Amino acid sequence: MKLTPEQLEAFDREGYLFLPNVFSSEEIGLLRDEARAIYATDREEVWRKSSGVARTAFAAHTYNEAFRRLGAHPRLVEPVTQLLDGPVYMHQFKINAKAAFDGEVWQWHQDFGTWHRDDEMPEPRAMNIALFLDEVTSVNGPLMFIPRSHKEGTQAAGHDLETTSYPLWTLDRATVTRLAEEGGIVAPTGPAGSILLFHSNLVHASPSNISPWDRTIVYLSLCHVDNHIRKFTRKDWIAHRDFTPIQPLPDDCLSELASKHAAE
Repeated sequence: MKLTPEQLEAFDREGYLFLPNVFSSEEIGLLRDEARAIYATDREEVWRKSSGVARTAFAAHTYNEAFRRLGAHPRLVEPVTQLLDGPVYMHQFKINAKAAFDGEVWQWHQDFGTWHRDDEMPEPRAMNIALFLDEVTSVNGPLMFIPRSHKEGTQAAGHDLETTSYPLWTLDRATVTRLAEEGGIVAPTGPAGSILLFHSNLVHASPSNISPWDRTIVYLSLCHVDNHIRKFTRKDWIAHRDFTPIQPLPDDCLSELASKHAAE
């Protein structure tokens, strides 16, 4: 899947791009079922809140066939390869859950800030592409972006080890206020099967989910192979060490698997 010149221009200007209905209901149904099965396992890659509710499942593409195929899906890999102008590898893969009534907040941050400080990724030649497994609405914990904040570079940040179960380099209130006064705040919403691409320096956060509706999103963090990390202190299922360029699979790789599962 290739982005148009207009889409490339919008991404460069705003720092993100929202594309609705990229994946079919059959493909999403398969992935949603597989995500629930993963959350029910007792793997170290599945992080939970103190209540036991699943928050994040890391590296599912290494132990689940459906997510292995998603991690090399051309509808996700090709646009990022286009934006980063070259081959990419998987820096991080995670399925983030905001369970109904129990979804936790994610503080204001830049992803490159964490990748640079914790993993020694040299430059912000990496980005996220996110796939909605549930409908994302204004009330179930949507991602919030500060448009054009990626143009401001990497901001100073503090290491938050207490607010949530996941350590994060977060921005202070004064910085967020200044950037938001300049760029505003948006929260893209849409049906399951939609995707969000966003720059690794785009400032973003998400509120808690106290609605009765789940909000699950898969994130592929893809990095240009020349920009691979240099520090290896985090577990390899959090910050991957295989810098092999991803070879996209056929476009029907997920629908084929969904059909197979439906027939069983």
